[in-house]
Formats: sequence, C-alpha cells, structure tokens
Amino acid sequence: MAAPIVVRNTLGRRLELFQPFESPLVRMYVCGPTVYDSTHIGHARSFVAFDAIKRYLRLRGFDVTHVQNITDIDDKIIDRASREGRDWREVADTYAREYLSVLEGLGIRIDFHPRVTEHIKDIISFIETLIDKGYAYVAESGSVYFDVDKYEFYGELSGRISRDQWRQEEEFASEKKNPYDFALWKAAKPGEPWWESPWGRGRPGWHIECSVMSTRFLGGSIDIHGGGSDLIFPHHENEKAQSEAALGRRPWVKYWLHTGYLTIEGEKMSKSLGNIIPVKEAADKWGYKTLRLWLVSSHYRSPLNYSEDSLENARRFYERLSRTAQALQRHLRQLGPAHSIDERGLTLARRILADIEGFHREMSNDFNTAGAMRYVADTITAINDGVLSSDNSALALIAFRALETYNRVLGVIDEELSETRWEEAVPVDALVDLILDVRSQLRKLKMYEISDAIRDRLSRLGIQVIDYKNRSEWFLRRS
Repeated sequence: MAAPIVVRNTLGRRLELFQPFESPLVRMYVCGPTVYDSTHIGHARSFVAFDAIKRYLRLRGFDVTHVQNITDIDDKIIDRASREGRDWREVADTYAREYLSVLEGLGIRIDFHPRVTEHIKDIISFIETLIDKGYAYVAESGSVYFDVDKYEFYGELSGRISRDQWRQEEEFASEKKNPYDFALWKAAKPGEPWWESPWGRGRPGWHIECSVMSTRFLGGSIDIHGGGSDLIFPHHENEKAQSEAALGRRPWVKYWLHTGYLTIEGEKMSKSLGNIIPVKEAADKWGYKTLRLWLVSSHYRSPLNYSEDSLENARRFYERLSRTAQALQRHLRQLGPAHSIDERGLTLARRILADIEGFHREMSNDFNTAGAMRYVADTITAINDGVLSSDNSALALIAFRALETYNRVLGVIDEELSETRWEEAVPVDALVDLILDVRSQLRKLKMYEISDAIRDRLSRLGIQVIDYKNRSEWFLRRS
C-alpha cells in the first residue's frame, strides 16, 4: 500500500499530511501567464511541476480539477501594444495561442482555462463585496484599493510581518491610505482599454483576477494553490487577503505550493541579462519530451539550472526510456502465455516491484520526482539486463506495468506504451527485424561499410539502431 502523501505548505513552512477539504476531490489552481511575451522555460518549470503533481494525485485515486488562468489584460500587455503600435487584444491573443501550443507540446491538459477579460462582471461584483465589508475603499480617481490594515493576517503567507516589508510592486499612488495598499480596480488612463464600473471606467488590478476566477470555477475553498516562488509576495499574499476577507473563510487555501527558481548557467533568468529562453526555442533544440523530462526530474521546490549538460543528460535518459519501452512492447508481442517464473525471474520481479514501491514512497514525500527518478532508472536497467532476455510473459507484464505507472507522472512515453499500437506495429516490427537480421549477417561477414550504411539509412527514417556485443536493438526516435 502506498504511503500517505505529505506536502510542504508554504503557509507555515512545514510538512503536512495531505487531506483535501472533500476527499477524493482536489481543487487545484495554478497561476498562468500574463500573455505579453513568449512563454519561457521559467513558466514551463511551474506548469510541468504542477502537471506532475496533478498526475500523481490522479494516480493515487484523487479526482483533481485543475484551473489555470490566462491574464489577457495588464500593464505589460498595454505597454507592449503601445510600443509596437498594435491593438492590445492582438498582443494578448498572439501570445495566448503560443502559450496553449507550448502546453500541448509539453503534454499538459488544463481542465479550465479562464481569461480575465471574460470575467470583468465577476471581478466588479467581488470588489463590491470587499467595499461593502469595509476591506476596500474608492479613491477620488475612481481606482479601488484594498485596505491592508483592515486584514489582520496580512503577511503570514510570505512571513513578512513588518509594514516596512509590505510595499507593493506597483506604481506609487498618493491617493492610497497607505503605501502598502494594493489596487483592485484601476481608473482608466487616456488611451488605455477600459470597462464600465460603479466607480467609473477602468480595468482590474492584477491580484483580484486570480481570486475571482479560482472561486468562480472551484468554489469558496481551494485545496492546492500553486505558482512560482516569485509570486508568494505580493501576488499570493494579496490573493489570500482579499479572498479570505470577501469570503469570510479561513483557510481559503489549504495548501500553498511554490516552485523553486530557474537559473541559466548559474545566473538568474532576467530580461536585463538577456538570458530569457522561450520554450519554443528550447523545444526546437531538445524536443518537448526531453524538455518535459528535464523539468520533471527535479524536485519542484528545488532551484533548477538550465545548462547544455543537464539537457543532454535528460535527452540521453529520455532516449533510453523510450528505447526500453519500445523493446519491451516488441518482446511482449513475441511471448506466449505466462508460465511459472524461475528463481532469476522472481529476483527481477521483486526488484521491479520494489522500484514501484520506492517510486510511490518518493512521490508521496512532497512529490519528490528527483528521488522517484532513481527507481525509474533502476527499472530500466532491470528490463535491459534481464527482462528482455527472459521468455516469461508474466515478468514482462510486471515490467510493462511499472513503466505505465511511472509514465502516469512523467508523461513522455505515451505512444510507446499505447496498446492500440501493438497490432498496427507488427508489420513494421517484422520488417525492421528482418533488416536487422540481414545486417547482423553482414557484420558477421565483416562487411561493416554496408551494415553501417543500413544503420545510417534507418536513422534518417527515424529508426535508431543500437549495437551491443551479441545483438542489436532498435527504437523510434520521438521529439
């Protein structure tokens, strides 16, 4: 039986037993992008991490609803549109489409993908509730601000307990009661997009949108709220304050989870350093499968460094995993009915079953994918060292189910494991096996030039051939 799941809650900074409000239902909200520029690998780090968390929870039998927003109106969008002489909607739509394409490439499926501009009425209603309850005030300009002093628990998520630490990352406005109050509604400036509201023309502040869209799709209680560590303050601190104030519910979120920072060759990723790497660019070089495996191989809370060596290691591991899964599929097709396992087979079976147990143990410990990958690697070794040379289909099926279990989280070998491909692939398998038989005879006759030419032709067709001492194996290369 798999171990109970424990998570490290940013609120309180401690490990806690994972017990959602209404188990097995898990309501999960993850902050999505502001679509004013290309989706970069820092975004992808967060998106893949929470996709892996969702996948593992589903593997353990939880019913997860995953909401991830798209911020399609914001200062940065307006500024870019102004600089480029474009309509702000065109800028937002361009980068929203790219973002959705990136998610598809990374194998991430979101249940609900709300956009801010689709929920302006909901946002206005939420702000009205805060005003009615005395937590917000309308300034002379028509902007609306959250009165931080009215919320007694401000700072507990980020650990910032001093007012000197509460200054917001937004333009200073003298009309605020306090410099640390934050905007819920921004009065329209000349040339900016606007919507009508009870306080005049304007648009939503950044923080209010997530409170509104999360409660709109998940209700008044959320089990997991996720995002990058850079969002803890002020964004998530402000979300927590305004949501608990409006809803009258504590805790509004039960578990706050945050991903670690991503660096580029040891340096912090930033526009000023010019080292922002778009996901599309990284995927063109390494492939989405390699990129996803690299991202998921690190514990979500740990810092992650982008380097050529780390991506090359991930590429090699992905190819080994893909190659092993394909070889195991072919091996299963060639085996007859299961029969009793000999002593060597029992040893291998116990080893693989122990790997599955270890995988669950690590994933149950705050979703430790880094630790879990050690057991994936050991299973791959066991398959290549013994399972593929055994004629016992029961052992092969145990190995196959292990790879299926791991891939429920990793999400990189869906095609290799798809049973619908078994019968379809037989004619191709037989043809490639025949070619390799001929090539093997050529190698025995030391006709290496011809055998190498066959290998190279197969490679250009996407079929990679690996030569061992007494045999050759092949697999399909996938991006």
